[in-house]
Amino acid sequence: MNIVVLAGGTSTERDVSIVSGTGICRALRQKGHRAILVDIFCGVESADYEDPFPETYDIEQAAAYIKSFNTKIPEMKKTRRCFFGPNVLALCQQAEMVFLGLHGANGEDGKVQAAFDLMGIKYTGTGYLSSAMAMDKGITKEIFRMHHVPTPDGTTMEKKNRTNDLKELGLDFPVVVKTCCGGSSIGVYIVHDQAEYESALDQAFAYENEVVVEEFVQGMEYTVAVVDGTAYPIVEIVPCEGFYDYENKYKPGATKETCPAPISGELTEEMQEYAVKGYHALGLQSYARLDFIMTEDHKMYCLEANTLPGMTPTSLIPQEAAVLGIDYPSLCEELIRVSLKKYEE
Repeated sequence: MNIVVLAGGTSTERDVSIVSGTGICRALRQKGHRAILVDIFCGVESADYEDPFPETYDIEQAAAYIKSFNTKIPEMKKTRRCFFGPNVLALCQQAEMVFLGLHGANGEDGKVQAAFDLMGIKYTGTGYLSSAMAMDKGITKEIFRMHHVPTPDGTTMEKKNRTNDLKELGLDFPVVVKTCCGGSSIGVYIVHDQAEYESALDQAFAYENEVVVEEFVQGMEYTVAVVDGTAYPIVEIVPCEGFYDYENKYKPGATKETCPAPISGELTEEMQEYAVKGYHALGLQSYARLDFIMTEDHKMYCLEANTLPGMTPTSLIPQEAAVLGIDYPSLCEELIRVSLKKYEE
């Protein structure tokens, strides 16, 4: 297939997206596809419209070109009116499939998906509405409650209605403060007292105008991929220090990840059932990854759904797929296959 792998963008997860996109493009090339790597925001200055998907292609050179813009993004955002970079839409329209290696805002929140739907561009992952709902942790929490998917107690707070009194929210310390639409645990704070709480609000509101404040649940962290409505094996996540924040997610050796998770078959089945239930509650299609906390007495809480989860070769979904005997290049092909099904409906 002729495939555009979109990566980069303007979110706080730009660096991770570039790694995901590079790995995806390399894997698809190994499978014989004519894949090219493109930064959705920075684009390419010149495009060969006669042969935009060449047989031979330098992926490392393309990745280096994308990375060269990293320090320029803030200034570019000030002067650009259009989010899509030069030649991006034209290349995507020529492709048979666009693999979304994007993470975070302006990529995972439904905006790109809606534009592509209007333009008739096929892409991986779920549609625009379910992307938008899953991106907003406050909306996700409400939908989980409606569909009896267990989730920590909590509420959303807008910057204009900020309150420093937890009692007004019906909560007590410790709590978690996190941005509504952030990713990779950026803008997530575990707070134990009033001073930490006010500082966390200050920092979270610096990212967005709406935050989630929820009870802190002490327990082990897990994640479950759901692909085409079927749950994959569970990963148990144990950070060496602190919680599963940005540094622990991406720093080599900072976290121990075990798949399949060392829990009983009964608990495995229960968590997988909740993952599938949460997947359908949000109206997700194709694939997603749902994150959980489980307490010592085996109470489970679904925290969120990730509609474009990390796809570096060592990311969580590739680890789950490997247990099923699916290697990384084959997983990339499988995600394309299940994503094409939404165009058959």
